[in-house]
Amino acid sequence: MPKLKATIIGAGSTYTPELIEGFITRQEELPFDNFTLMDIDETRLHTVGSLAKRQLMVGGFRGEFTLTTDLDLALEGAAFVFGQVRVGKMAARIRDEKIPLKYGCLGQETTGAGGFMKALRTVPVIMDVAERMKQLSADNAWLINFSNPSGIIAQAVLGHTDVNMIGLCNCAINMVQEIEDTLGTKAFDYEYVGLNHLSWITSVVKHGETENLVAALSGKAGAAMKNVPEIEYDPELLRAVPYIPSSYLSYFYAREKQFQKCLKAEQTRGEICLDLEKKLLDQYADLYLTDKPVELEKRGGSLYSTAAVSVADSLANDKGDIHVVAAKNNGAVPFMDDDDVVEVKCIVDKKGIRALPVAVYNDYVSGLMRAVKAYEKLTVKAALNGDRDAALAALMVHPLIGDYEKAKPMLDEMLEANKEYLTRFFS
Repeated sequence: MPKLKATIIGAGSTYTPELIEGFITRQEELPFDNFTLMDIDETRLHTVGSLAKRQLMVGGFRGEFTLTTDLDLALEGAAFVFGQVRVGKMAARIRDEKIPLKYGCLGQETTGAGGFMKALRTVPVIMDVAERMKQLSADNAWLINFSNPSGIIAQAVLGHTDVNMIGLCNCAINMVQEIEDTLGTKAFDYEYVGLNHLSWITSVVKHGETENLVAALSGKAGAAMKNVPEIEYDPELLRAVPYIPSSYLSYFYAREKQFQKCLKAEQTRGEICLDLEKKLLDQYADLYLTDKPVELEKRGGSLYSTAAVSVADSLANDKGDIHVVAAKNNGAVPFMDDDDVVEVKCIVDKKGIRALPVAVYNDYVSGLMRAVKAYEKLTVKAALNGDRDAALAALMVHPLIGDYEKAKPMLDEMLEANKEYLTRFFS
């Protein structure tokens, strides 16, 4: 297999050492001979990048290693581009979390009004990366995106470019891992259906058996993520929607309770992460540190590198493995349009991504998915065109908002607060 160039966009992220660890563990399957790390923040790039270089050297890497603020240089010849950008940094995230609370709405990084505003900032940046990849990167290069909101970004890129792209999240892999831990075995099949951060495991069947174990597991599994306040679900709820929910569904299942938690919290999650990142960057600057510190687990990126590197391995080595990723529906989920990006089990090989048919779901799942998909499509339209009408319609159709008297002033304030990143809305 020919050697490969891997590029990380947004490499100043404190998650980068987690991703580098994944490359080291799979260096025989993915023999990268060039790692290029790119970020617009030169200080963070060198702090994080220096640790990444030490990790690679200790791990046996002897190829080319480059740190750069030049996006074109980073993309040139790349076979795999890993996206993990945060436009506006933590300051923008904290605004996304705080402003909605003033209007009685949840403030969260990827869900509701906060996720909407992050999408408006991020979609144009990732679209620019995708367009430049067509000119600069290797033939059949892949963009593997972790930047949030991952599903909306995938809807934009897959719907408006012909770039090879996968939207990836660590939510599914953590949910499956928790089921493995609960059952004490990997010998089971499962069905997974949803959108990014709006998903369920609807079937779990041990090999050689026929009983669906989801009802028995629904109160025991669900993979609570570090950045989502945990909620205990009543048995009646778990009977009404009898599937294992991703942790982000707590914002829909218990909207008022989660709103009150956010409202009363001494710090937003973004403020907590800002403090944590300062501590992590101090550790990364230690020239004797050659591995990711244990404190990185508090950032909520569990199994992040496993998900990203496993998918790259399947693509590069034509493995035909099954991964849960964001991909075009193409008939896999019967109640969604073919061009809708959904998050389901997919076969991944050199031919690309093929979503597997979904059979187990109910009307609650289909209704919520279709409503949120309408929001996602309107958000993409708003982000690409600076369309205020589409932006307002997106907030109006979102199940966590849907109130003009809240949506209109909230939108106006959030757009103004992000004016430097949203020039299309102010031209």
